[in-house]
Amino acid sequence: MNSKKAIIVGAGPAGLTAAYYLLKKTDIRPIVLEAENQVGGISKTVAYHGNLVDLGGHRFFSKSEEITKIWEELCPVQSHPAKDDALLGVEHKQLNPKGLNPEENENVFLIRDRVSRIFFRKKFFDYPISIKPQTFINMGFVNTVKAGIFYVYSAFFKRKENSLEDFYINRFGKALYGMFFENYTEKLWGVHPRNISPNWGRQRVKGLSLSKAIINAIFKPKKKETSLIESFCYPKRGCGQMWELMAQKVLDMGGKIILNAPVVRIETEKNKIQSVVAKIDNQEKVFIGDYFFSSMAIKDFANCVSEIPNDIKELAVNLPYRDFMTVAILVPELKIKNKTKIKTLNHLIPDTWVYVQDPSLKMCRFQLFNNWSPYMVHDFPKTVWMGLEYVCDEKDDLWKNSDVEFIQFAINELDSIGVIDKNDVLDAVRIKIKKAYPAYFGVYDQFDTVKNYLNTFDNLYCVGRNGQHRYNNMDHSMLTAICAVQSILGQCKKEDIWNVNTEESYHEEKQ
Repeated sequence: MNSKKAIIVGAGPAGLTAAYYLLKKTDIRPIVLEAENQVGGISKTVAYHGNLVDLGGHRFFSKSEEITKIWEELCPVQSHPAKDDALLGVEHKQLNPKGLNPEENENVFLIRDRVSRIFFRKKFFDYPISIKPQTFINMGFVNTVKAGIFYVYSAFFKRKENSLEDFYINRFGKALYGMFFENYTEKLWGVHPRNISPNWGRQRVKGLSLSKAIINAIFKPKKKETSLIESFCYPKRGCGQMWELMAQKVLDMGGKIILNAPVVRIETEKNKIQSVVAKIDNQEKVFIGDYFFSSMAIKDFANCVSEIPNDIKELAVNLPYRDFMTVAILVPELKIKNKTKIKTLNHLIPDTWVYVQDPSLKMCRFQLFNNWSPYMVHDFPKTVWMGLEYVCDEKDDLWKNSDVEFIQFAINELDSIGVIDKNDVLDAVRIKIKKAYPAYFGVYDQFDTVKNYLNTFDNLYCVGRNGQHRYNNMDHSMLTAICAVQSILGQCKKEDIWNVNTEESYHEEKQ
């Protein structure tokens, strides 16, 4: 008797987890179709001249014990000091005695300190905003007084939350919102926060507020907001190593993964998906299955499906997205020096990433790959390997610029705020990712109409960030896939897949 088949579109965290979980829990055989030549989606790691580039920071931390268990099955936590730990004499209490030595083994989780700050007016501010003397010194007396007055006002006079702007002002006051959130949010999304749904804040920022920062600073509670977690795990060879490991496990367990196989057509009949057609080596190949998992962008799904009502298609293809670019650059050192109490190598600042608040710059953040994992830097610790992050639309001039033009533009921006000397750059590369961020404006307010249409297909399971048009973290994308498999097994309702990461307390706290 032949096993049933599941056709899975996309080999990112959600698609691979769906395949992995199907193989572990059922006799359903998965076939994963990936449009790119590499697994991992926006969580992949790109190799360039011996150095490794991650596309945005992806901390491996989850409230879900199921997700943590899967990660540690594939990548045990380090049992001995990593390269930078040994050089600095750092000791981690969380070392796993049954784990592996990262100096001798490849597939290891490193324990990393969480340090990320805001760079504003050439000064560092803690992120999330902290109640420390240095914060007030950096802000200056006038701004500190204004921040205090507006915060007290916002505490007593709450706005109705019709927009992301309302959401931020209710939690931080108008002055702090103007300094630290307004411009950055507009750079990220391309529209002003007053035109963005508050859903994004409720999902990504959730319980964070100035009051929570005060409570955290004074009482140091055992439960902390996710964004306040002080340490996390990270694969030795970058974020994408996890998905390469999961992909190999899927293959070892009997699943199939086909790369360079973009889906071009989805055939339907009544309330079921019948097949998907992928283009492989310039030829179309039909994949027939019993269950279909989609992590492709809903806009692309709507363009591929054979029969779709015109009004639904109009909404789906106009759902907004933001595209992502990173410029990785190699320099011998930074111009700004480490002024923290945290020990670092080669005078490197301790941050994993830094939010760039300067309104005159297009850059949103820069990463320091040295601090994510020293094994991502070929000539560690003699060089600093960085990732400069930009968010835009495909139609923007920045996206259309040649690699040479844009790389020089990014280098000049970082030089202008005194982080590097542009003449010191040893190497650089640009990487572009389409539809990295599903956005919460425009026709998004009618998204439920599209969701309800997708739910009419009995054997379709929409999972992951783009499959649900929701700005999920990796663990939430994985959970949507797990929930989908559980739905097939009758262990949960299909609607529960859409409820992952919607409740406001879902991933805020960790005991």
